[in-house]
Amino acid sequence: MGPMTPEEANAYRQPMLDGLGADDPLEAQAAEVELWRRLLDDAGSDLSVRPAPGEWSALECLGHMADSEMVTSVRYRWILAEDEPPLQGWDQRAWATRLDHSADDPASLLALFAALRRTNLELWARTPIASRARVGIHAERGPESFDLLFRLQAGHGRVHRAQAERALADVRRAP
Repeated sequence: MGPMTPEEANAYRQPMLDGLGADDPLEAQAAEVELWRRLLDDAGSDLSVRPAPGEWSALECLGHMADSEMVTSVRYRWILAEDEPPLQGWDQRAWATRLDHSADDPASLLALFAALRRTNLELWARTPIASRARVGIHAERGPESFDLLFRLQAGHGRVHRAQAERALADVRRAP
């Protein structure tokens, strides 16, 4: 995917920002691991079942969150360590397909996500407020600050957890 117009970039970001709303992004992200743990405990054998062809299962949603947390971890650090670094985009569909999260162990995926999330929250907490305004240049969306990426990641988690919950509900309603 090539560079987006500012309008396209804002349209991409808005659902995630809406997912966060006025909530504190640190609190939202801090709560997320436990919410995923509960979802996994409740899912049982439905965890890896896709609700429809081409849609992600709840397990694949968690795999995507682990991938996203990993990519975002690197972006945060580039932004804080370098001056306006380039931020590589990534094809989430290719990662989901080629990394085959449907075959992953749910506990391992959750552990990976939890470890990455914990270190990212610690990084946020120790970063001076002024440094949170530092910017990287996203290959598709243009300039993005550490603060913006942190808020996007908080909303992103809520969006995909809701997707996982819908997937489970749809699978359980299926005949």
